[in-house]
Amino acid sequence: MDDDPWEPPSVLLAVDLVILTLRGSRLHVLLVERGIEPFHGALALPGGFLRDHGEGLETAARRELAEEAGLVDVPHLEPLGVYGEPGRDPRGRVVSVAYLAIAPRLPEPVAGTDAAGARWEPVSDVVELAFDHLQILTDGVERARAKLEHSSLATAFCGETFTISELQQVYEAVWGVQLDLRNFYRKVQKAQGFIVADGPTRRTQNGRPARLFRAGPVHVLYPPMVRSAQS
Repeated sequence: MDDDPWEPPSVLLAVDLVILTLRGSRLHVLLVERGIEPFHGALALPGGFLRDHGEGLETAARRELAEEAGLVDVPHLEPLGVYGEPGRDPRGRVVSVAYLAIAPRLPEPVAGTDAAGARWEPVSDVVELAFDHLQILTDGVERARAKLEHSSLATAFCGETFTISELQQVYEAVWGVQLDLRNFYRKVQKAQGFIVADGPTRRTQNGRPARLFRAGPVHVLYPPMVRSAQS
């Protein structure tokens, strides 16, 4: 029988953030260039360790977001997942709680603390990140795509009034697919309360009139905008 007293394992707790927005017609993620080891000079998601036992997880996430990228007005952060595989961080056993935010019209980041740089990067251009951040990003993008299936989030990326084509462009950017306009319109119309007609038509770039809509009263779409039926 082992009589040695039990000691708690040495585990560090961290937070990582997947911050997504649309810039132009592409889905972008906020990345920082690491200014310290490990992975000095590599791109990574913003994040870091909790300061002490009195700091909450979301408080730490918002602090790191402000310190590393200068973003202080990011809206609702939602828990994305917990990542704790052995070897994910060469500094020791590190468990990270990841958060996700998907928001329109986010400003340019400003690097600070241990970040040598910060920028918005098209998600489709990201092929390598430090630690296991590529997996965390992949999970965050999939969550964002699912949210567009089941919620009215896409309308937040449009103007106060918008055309069906403009709404479609949001779905195409986040889902990473091209959609058939007629099929997309039918699906939108079936989701009761998703959008409502608003005012006169608008001339599009090709000179044709397009009907205007605005966000409807519902936040949960039924039936959902299922990707497999759209692509």
